[in-house]
Amino acid sequence: MTHAEAAARAESLRTNLHRHNHLYYVEARQEITDQEFDALLRELQAIETQFPDLLTSDSPTQRVGGAPIEGFTQIRHTIPMMSLDNTYSEAELTAFFARLQKGLGREKIACVIEPKVDGVAISIRYENGVLKHGITRGDGQTGDDVTTNLKTIKALPLRLPKDGPQTFEVRGEVFMTKANFAKLNEEREDAGEPRFANPRNSTAGTLKLLDPKIVAKRPLDIVFYGLADSWGMPIEAQTEVYELLKNAGLRKADKVWEKDSAEGLLEAIHELDAMRKSLPYETDGAVIKVNAFADQRELGFTSKAPRWAIAYKYQPEQAKTKLLAVDIQVGRTGALTPVARLTPVFLSGSTVTYSTLHNFEEIERKDIRIGDTVVIEKAGEIIPAVVMVKKDLRTGDELTIPVPTHCPICGTGVHKDEEQVVIRCPNPKCPEVVKRRLEHFVSRGAMDISGLGESVVAQLVDTPLNGVPTVSDAADLYDLNELKLARLERMGTKSIDNLLKAIEASKQQDAWRLVFGLGILHVGAGGARKLLEHFGSIDAIAKASIEELTQCPDIGAIVAPSVHGWFNNEDNKALLERLRTAGLTFAQRTVEAASDKLNGSTWVITGTLSQDRETIADTIRANGGKVSGSVSGKTTYLLAGADAGSKLDKATKLGVKILSEEDFRGML
Repeated sequence: MTHAEAAARAESLRTNLHRHNHLYYVEARQEITDQEFDALLRELQAIETQFPDLLTSDSPTQRVGGAPIEGFTQIRHTIPMMSLDNTYSEAELTAFFARLQKGLGREKIACVIEPKVDGVAISIRYENGVLKHGITRGDGQTGDDVTTNLKTIKALPLRLPKDGPQTFEVRGEVFMTKANFAKLNEEREDAGEPRFANPRNSTAGTLKLLDPKIVAKRPLDIVFYGLADSWGMPIEAQTEVYELLKNAGLRKADKVWEKDSAEGLLEAIHELDAMRKSLPYETDGAVIKVNAFADQRELGFTSKAPRWAIAYKYQPEQAKTKLLAVDIQVGRTGALTPVARLTPVFLSGSTVTYSTLHNFEEIERKDIRIGDTVVIEKAGEIIPAVVMVKKDLRTGDELTIPVPTHCPICGTGVHKDEEQVVIRCPNPKCPEVVKRRLEHFVSRGAMDISGLGESVVAQLVDTPLNGVPTVSDAADLYDLNELKLARLERMGTKSIDNLLKAIEASKQQDAWRLVFGLGILHVGAGGARKLLEHFGSIDAIAKASIEELTQCPDIGAIVAPSVHGWFNNEDNKALLERLRTAGLTFAQRTVEAASDKLNGSTWVITGTLSQDRETIADTIRANGGKVSGSVSGKTTYLLAGADAGSKLDKATKLGVKILSEEDFRGML
C-alpha cells in the first residue's frame, strides 16, 4: 500500500468509525456488528502503525466513544471511563497474559474473570451514603447525568446501609434481563408498538428518555464491576472491590473466576461459554483484569485503554445464506414489516427460512438487496436477523427493495408515523388488518375465545356472505350462528357448538379485557386495566378528555391522545354500540373481599393452571394478596402450574416458596 493509498483509506475508515460511534453511543442503534466495528478499528490501527504521520488527534483509535446526548446535563468524569482492548482469539488472550508476565517480571499473575454484561456502561457516585449521581460513559471524559432515570432501577439503592461504605464511585452496567426484555416486547406488540431489536439497544434507548415515568415502566437492572474512586478507603485489589460492593448492597457479577496463568484464563472463558446461555442477561464475552491494584499501576495505560485488562468476546453463531425475496407482513395496527425469505440454513439448533429486517430504514442503511448473500444471527439468540451483507459477492443482478407506497393487501396508500420509522396501512377494513385485529381480540389475554384460531379467523374474513366478508370486525363475531359457521372448512357440529358457547361466555369477560381486545394503539393489557380501575366504565373512558385521561396512572402524553382519538372515531363509536347490544360487559367489576387469608403476601403466577391467570389473580386479590408480574426478593409465593419457565428458575434461586395450585387452594 502506497502512502497516498494509506492516507485515503485511513480517512475513509475514520469517517466510517466516527459515524458508527455516533449511531451506537448517541442514537442508541447500530448498523454493523461489534466484530465488524472491531475489524475496521484494527485496520485503522494497522495503517497508523505503518504510517505514523497519518495518526490524527481525532482518530477513533485515540478516543473512547461518542458525544453526550443533548437534553441532559453533562458532568465531567473525575476518573475517565476508558474502554477496553478486546479480542476474539484465544491466541491473542494468551499473548495478553505473556505481556503481563513481561511487564511485571514474574510467571504467576492473579487475575479475575467475570461475564461481560451486554448493556450500557454507567458510573455511580455515593456521598455520605446517598446516591449523588449516575453518569453515562459519553466520550469517556464527559457523560450525561441520567440520575433521575437510574433511580427507577429497583436494584440500585438510593441510600446505602449505615454499616457499610458511604462515599465512593463505582462503575457498572445497566441492562435488561432476557426474560424482562421478552416481556417488554410482548407488551409493546400487544399495544401495537414496534418490537425492540435487542436488550442492549432497548436499554440505551430507555436511558435516553426524558420522561422518568416511561423509564419506570421499562425493566432496567444494574450490575457493578469496578471502582473509580475509593475516597481514601484502603482498597488494593479487584477482589476487595467485590467485598466493598457486597457491603454496600450493590450487585456484582453472578460468577467470578480467579486464575493466575494463561491456561487458567482459557479454562475460565470456556466455563463461562458453557454457562452463559443460562445467565439471566445477555453476555457477549468475558472481562479479564489483573487483580492487584499495585500491579495495575505498574502496567499502566495506553492512550485509550488499560494494559492490565482485556475483553474476550465470543464469536457470535452466524450463518451465511441467500436472500431470496422480501415479504411484507401487515399487523393489526396496519404496520408494514419487511421479512426476508431465505435459502434454508441451520443456525443455533434450528433451520431458519425467514429473518426480520425490522423496517425499511434499516434496509436502506444496510443496503440490503434481493439476491444478496447475507450473514444472519439470532438477535438475543431468539429472532434471526440479517447483520451483514456480503457485498463482495454481488453479481450485479441483485435488486433493490422498494419502500412500499401502497398496502400490498388492499392497495391503500401507506402512511408513515411522524415520530417513528413505522409505515402503516391506514385502512381499517384491510383484510389483513381485520384478521390480525380479530386474532388479538379473541386471544387468551383479551376476550379469550377458544376455537377461533388463525385459520378459522382467515376463513371468516375471506369467506363472503351476500357479497361481504362473514366477519369484518369484532362485533360480527357475536352475530355468528350454526348456519354461517357450517360454511367453513373442517367445522363439524361439535366444533361449531363449542365455538358458539365460547363466544357467548366471552360476554361476561371483564371490561378491561374488552378495552385491550379493541387493539387501541399504545394500550396494552396493563394500560387497559388501569383505565378501567381509574374510570370505572368504558363509557366514562369514552367521555374523558385528553387531560382527564392523563390523570390516569400510566397513561401519559403518548397514550392519552391515542385513546381519545379511538373513542372519538365515528366507526369505533358504532362498533362499541354493536358490542353493547350484543351484551358485552362495559363496567368494571369490583372484586369483593372474600377473606384476609392472604393479607400481606405478594404472588407471582406462572405456567398452565385450571383457570386463566387473571381469574386466579382476582381470587388472590379478593383474599387480601397482591399480584406481581415478576419474581423478586419481595415475592412471597410463586404459584406454579405445568410448563413453568424462567420464573420458576428465578424463584428457586431466590428461595421464594413455590406452591402448586392444590397448595394454593388449600390456603383459602
